[in-house]
Amino acid sequence: MSVAALVLAAGRGERLGASVPKAFVLLAGKPLLVHSLEALAESVSLDWLVPVVARADLGRFTSLGDSMNAIQGVTKPVVGGDERQDSVRAGLAALPEDVEWVAVHDAARPLVRPEDVERVIAAARSQGAAILATPVRDTIKRVRDGQIQETPPRAECYAAQTPQVFRVELLRKAVEKAAADGYRGTDDAELVERLGISVTVVEGHGSNLKVTDREDLEIAERLLAQRAAGGELR
Repeated sequence: MSVAALVLAAGRGERLGASVPKAFVLLAGKPLLVHSLEALAESVSLDWLVPVVARADLGRFTSLGDSMNAIQGVTKPVVGGDERQDSVRAGLAALPEDVEWVAVHDAARPLVRPEDVERVIAAARSQGAAILATPVRDTIKRVRDGQIQETPPRAECYAAQTPQVFRVELLRKAVEKAAADGYRGTDDAELVERLGISVTVVEGHGSNLKVTDREDLEIAERLLAQRAAGGELR
C-alpha cells in the first residue's frame, strides 16, 4: 500500500514580504521546501515525496539539484495551480496508479516531526482519513460583521496542521466535488468533511508551525537552533 506525500510549494507568500516565493525562502541557510522534504523523508511510511510548485518556479526548483538529489523518494516536480485546491488536484493527477494513500503537507511547515507523520499515517490507515491538529489555548469566538455569534467550547476546538492523510480515491472525490460545486475550502479535511466522511484528529506538536510572516520565520530559526543543540522543541 504505497503512500505518497504531496508537498505544496506553489504559494506566493505575500505576507512574508520576501523577494522569492515562500517555499524558497531560506531558513538556517536552506529553503523551507528542502527542510519540509527532509523531515518527511525521515518517515519510513512514505514511499514518494512529490513537490508541487508554480510553473514560474520550476527553474528555482531545478537549481536545488544537489539538495533534492540527497533526499530519498523525491520525484520530479508537479506544476501547481493558482490556489491550494488546484495544486492538490494537479498533484493527485500525477500520482502513480499504485499509490493508495496520500499525505498532503505544506512546504511552509518545515519542522514537522517524523514520529507525528508516522502517527497520522497510521490513524488514516485505520480510520480512512486523519489530520494532525493541536488543541487551541485561547477561547475562540465565531464573529460576523464585528459581532460575536458564538463561543464554541474550547475543549472542542483544534488548530489544523499538516500532513493530512487520506485514501487517494477519497481525496480525489472530495476535490472533484468541490470543483463541481465551485467551493473553496481552507484545507483538505474540509473538502472530505463535505462528503459526510469523518476525519480523525491526531494531536500534533506546537513546533509544527506554518511560516506565514517574518515572526514565524524567526520562531522557526530559534526552534531549529534548539533542535541542533539537542533541546526539546517548544
